[in-house]
Amino acid sequence: MKFTSEDIETLEQIILARRDVRGNRFINSPVSQKDIDKILFAGVNAPSVGFSQPWEFVVIKDLDIRNKIKESFFEENEKAKQLFKEKRADAYTQLKLEGIIESALNIAVFYKPSKHPILGQTTMKEAGVYSVVCAIQNMWLMARALGVGLGWVSILDPNKIKTILKAPKDRKLIGYLCLGHVDKFYENPELERLQWEKRKNINDIVIKESY
Repeated sequence: MKFTSEDIETLEQIILARRDVRGNRFINSPVSQKDIDKILFAGVNAPSVGFSQPWEFVVIKDLDIRNKIKESFFEENEKAKQLFKEKRADAYTQLKLEGIIESALNIAVFYKPSKHPILGQTTMKEAGVYSVVCAIQNMWLMARALGVGLGWVSILDPNKIKTILKAPKDRKLIGYLCLGHVDKFYENPELERLQWEKRKNINDIVIKESY
């Protein structure tokens, strides 16, 4: 299969338009099962080390479960606040960092370790986890192409989430995602807009041959 210059341009636009969506952007509108299936399809067709496909996806719509997840967020968020000082501490308290309840659904993405050696993972054990991250990126891009917002919530206690979701002991939580339709997508990342961080220059981070 060959792709046209228009295809390449569209892919670039989707990559540049991808956003980490917060709870204040979600609207009360369900995501169709067709769109959910497309997003999951994108995830399961991500690259994986040794074609191990070490991912599992827990789709959560139940509000009781999501409220329990949000309690974990509140607990961890209070701890996180203590790490930022002065102006950043004030700015942190103003940020809306999740959309667990506001979104239409949540998806918890887990890494399932293999019981036998995996090609390509014998030396770099973490390559399996990286594969799951690739699945999440695929989902993020497909969601954006469908006009569905996706936010990755990382201020959570993985073990508490595993307990709430009754996950097997060997599973590892990699990403907790909030998905839903939004009132708008920002033209540039929210944390860039708020000047939390500045965008890095590509010439400062691409190194030729060696350090």
